[in-house]
Amino acid sequence: MTPKFVAELLGTFWLVLGGCGSAVLAAAFPELGIGFVGVSLAFGLTVVTGAYAFGPISGGHFNPAVSLGSGPAAASRPRNCCPTSWRSSSAPSSRPACST
Repeated sequence: MTPKFVAELLGTFWLVLGGCGSAVLAAAFPELGIGFVGVSLAFGLTVVTGAYAFGPISGGHFNPAVSLGSGPAAASRPRNCCPTSWRSSSAPSSRPACST
């Protein structure tokens, strides 16, 4: 298995465990008191921590539909990461590096 696939797999697992787990606990045990705000924060924090942990490896999609759809759509190729005018510029700058 490639590192990108493993990172996507772990990121999806993390999102389901943290986000959906908090929603199940909020519904099953209303006396815990996390409510809608707690579930929203749980989803947000799991996405942020997953993006920081696995984003540099896989891009941090964490949604199998996005990961599978970006390949045929050519959205994840380096030449599509920034506008053509940035790639054609040969002057050094603070813009993200893109390969053609």
